[in-house]
Amino acid sequence: MPQPSDALTLADCYRLALKRSETIAIQQELIRETEGRFLQSISTALPRVSFVLTEKRQDGSGGSAFTLSSLPERKFTFSQPLFAGFKEFAAMAGSRAERRERVFQKARAEQLLLVDVADAFYLVLEEQEDLSALETTRMAWLQRVDELKQREQLGRSRRSEVVSAEAQLRRTEAEIERIRGETATAGQLLEFLTGRSPLGPLDEMDATLPELESQEHYVAQAGARADVRAAEEAWRVARREVNVAQAKFFPTVDLDANYYTKRAGVAADVDWDATVTVDVPLFQGGQATGALREATSKARQAKLTFERTQREAVLDIQDLSTRLQAAVARSAALKRALDAAEENYRLQVEDDRLHLVNNLDVLLSLQLLQDAQREFVHARAETKRFFWQLRAATGQAL
Repeated sequence: MPQPSDALTLADCYRLALKRSETIAIQQELIRETEGRFLQSISTALPRVSFVLTEKRQDGSGGSAFTLSSLPERKFTFSQPLFAGFKEFAAMAGSRAERRERVFQKARAEQLLLVDVADAFYLVLEEQEDLSALETTRMAWLQRVDELKQREQLGRSRRSEVVSAEAQLRRTEAEIERIRGETATAGQLLEFLTGRSPLGPLDEMDATLPELESQEHYVAQAGARADVRAAEEAWRVARREVNVAQAKFFPTVDLDANYYTKRAGVAADVDWDATVTVDVPLFQGGQATGALREATSKARQAKLTFERTQREAVLDIQDLSTRLQAAVARSAALKRALDAAEENYRLQVEDDRLHLVNNLDVLLSLQLLQDAQREFVHARAETKRFFWQLRAATGQAL
């Protein structure tokens, strides 16, 4: 765990966010809830044992076993379902599938949290790098204004040239203040996700992206994505509910037994008894039929939801893969443009000192350099965000 004085990496921020997130905690509690339901479903197939103590008072003289004034009874009771249309096993299988569903939902929530943290992390870095680029440009404008003022004193520059450069300088300073505000806002978002305040410095670690695979490689992983697996388990739960509803048409067989430790009256010598009950449903007013139709419809809905989730996962991966490939190509092109803009500005400054170009050419080259720097910073951060979104879309994490 990072110390307060250490720079936070993306992995550090994600670990902090996992501990901080109420959504992940809720998903964990839902898993425990399904474990409780699984135990309840098991209990329907297991025997029940209890000890019962009763004492009956009645009006009687006590002259015979039928007129005793007190009839105490103590017994152990045993109850065992023998057959219930296999609904217990269907319920247990459904509970296991529901738990797997909750586990996959938690995994998907963790993946989406990674996207949120990565977006906020690289947004903060983007604003910081943008601010640094603007500060560099501001220093260049200051230097340019000073040079023009010296030339004005020598009569080699017009007053309008100085004012034009100063206007550009003030616009850059105003933009710096705006970016400072956006940097603070982005930092607050990351603080909200991680619970770390003050946030402290950030460390990007390895700034290079790994080599990208083909789109087909990423699409092939759609079926293993956590939300797709969760939808599949939800469909499995719904099918088990159909089995439970079908069990209402089958007879039930139960065994009940009692072992008496104390009895009074004519049954005083009877130590145990057992009863087998067979209940055959003949007419239930359409309740069983309605329950079956409802469960069947829900199963079809769950199947359709699963199929839609699969298709949406594929579309999501295709979209992000295309965006990432385009962002990588754009970042490379903007890096070349930035290199050219830096070289152009350097040459314009040299030519200006030799009086080969006018002041307007230098100002335009400096503005071009500023725009190229900021566009490259934005494209680079956007590429990183698309990369982590694609990792989450294919079911991967850190």
